[in-house]
Amino acid sequence: MIVSTNPTTDVELARFTPQSPQEVDDILDKVADAQAAWRRRDISDRTPLLREVARVLREGRDAYAALITAEMGKPITEARAEIEKCAMTCEYYAEHAPAQLADRPVASNAAESAVVYDPLGVVLAVMPWNYPFWQFFRFAAPALAAGNGTLLKHANNVPQCALAVEEIVRKAGAPADLCRTLLIEVDQVAGFIADPRVAAVTLTGSTEVGAIVASQAAAVLKKQVLELGGSDPFIVLADADIEQAAATAVKARYVNVGQSCVNAKRFIVEAAVADRFAAAFTTAAAALKVGDPADPDTAIGPMARAHLRDTLHDQVRRTVDAGAVLVLGGKVPDGPGCYYPPTVLDHVRPGMAAFEEETFGPVAAITRVASADEAVTLANQTEYGLGAALWTSDPDRARRLARVLDAGAVFINGMVASDPRLPFGGIKRSGCGRELGAEGIREFVNTKTVWIGPAAPTA
Repeated sequence: MIVSTNPTTDVELARFTPQSPQEVDDILDKVADAQAAWRRRDISDRTPLLREVARVLREGRDAYAALITAEMGKPITEARAEIEKCAMTCEYYAEHAPAQLADRPVASNAAESAVVYDPLGVVLAVMPWNYPFWQFFRFAAPALAAGNGTLLKHANNVPQCALAVEEIVRKAGAPADLCRTLLIEVDQVAGFIADPRVAAVTLTGSTEVGAIVASQAAAVLKKQVLELGGSDPFIVLADADIEQAAATAVKARYVNVGQSCVNAKRFIVEAAVADRFAAAFTTAAAALKVGDPADPDTAIGPMARAHLRDTLHDQVRRTVDAGAVLVLGGKVPDGPGCYYPPTVLDHVRPGMAAFEEETFGPVAAITRVASADEAVTLANQTEYGLGAALWTSDPDRARRLARVLDAGAVFINGMVASDPRLPFGGIKRSGCGRELGAEGIREFVNTKTVWIGPAAPTA
């Protein structure tokens, strides 16, 4: 049984019987048929759908945001922002996809030669609960523009969100069955990856699950894009604007209650300014309102699941036992809901849990270093490589250090975030492939060479 439970109240919201093998087989047939027709449409006939999707999203913003908040506990103001970001991304690809996928003439020994971009087919998306609308539309907007169909297997704690995104695309006027949601158990995913009606797979989730899906896709030689875990460094050098860095750092750590792969997690600060940064950061973190995520003033709602909170609290306990200083939070509150307070750990060192492991929740780890070189060394001392932030007033040094940071994105004097105009993804155990930007739309296409020889001479 697939059950939706409100993490704020622990009250069950809905339950669904998993689809039967026959129902799922019928869905696969229908999506494959719909995609076969969709791919034959010119891209100028496909992109208007995305503008309609954006309109439907904005029209239902408050209801969709409330659904996100109810199912996974996101503060309502952030849930509304998630809906708007989905709409903006759809509009971005509606405008830019035709140019990004235009035929590209290439000079060769042919009379005519070009690179063209054809859709791959049906793409299976295995998605998490933390951004239940964004994770889908971040992938689906470029995939649909390119002529693909989509099959969504969402996390089982957000089934109502999963059904809502399917309905949004349908309401916007998409061909019937072009985008479908599967309500199935996790152990059924391997069968869909292997199914010949599925052309490729994309997954956002943990590194451990990513490795499993990658091996399953590799076994059947299918394209995959993986956006996995992260332990993003937030480096603050001595010449940075400390107050601005600390204010941004709090947002970078605690947005979405700290439950994002691209949240800043390790705050690596030059010793000369570490006391100032730690004090400013802790003061701002302590001021965050913890409470009902449906209240617009709430900054920290519940975590999405109780076992995630238990894992996080164990990481805090082990880090303190290893010698870190607990400055703020670090205690599981009484009462209903999966709450965990904003927590700050200082004097965290390599080898401690909060430095080595991904902390998926509202816990910040501050590490003090002697120099910029040591900061970069420790920033790279992780199995992950999703994003990194670097704060300094020296632009030339920033550009130089950005090139040696091991990450898919480096943000200078800012907070790492996804942007539809820029490619997004990681290296090392943070995944492979890219979403968003021109690179993202070209992940699920056949980059095809078309070569035309000289015309035969006429008699």
